[in-house]
Amino acid sequence: MSQNNISRYETEVRQADYKTLIAFGDYFNVSVDFLLGRTDNPELNCKFLIDTKK
Repeated sequence: MSQNNISRYETEVRQADYKTLIAFGDYFNVSVDFLLGRTDNPELNCKFLIDTKK
């Protein structure tokens, strides 16, 4: 991703789609809720995830 695109997200010129939000969350190891400002806790809360491989 280019610096120009990142700058657009930071300055709210452009909004990230779901895939981009998930990629940012994975890269920074934080939840999407934290990125969106819905929580102050950056830690991932995995207790609600369902294991679909069973």
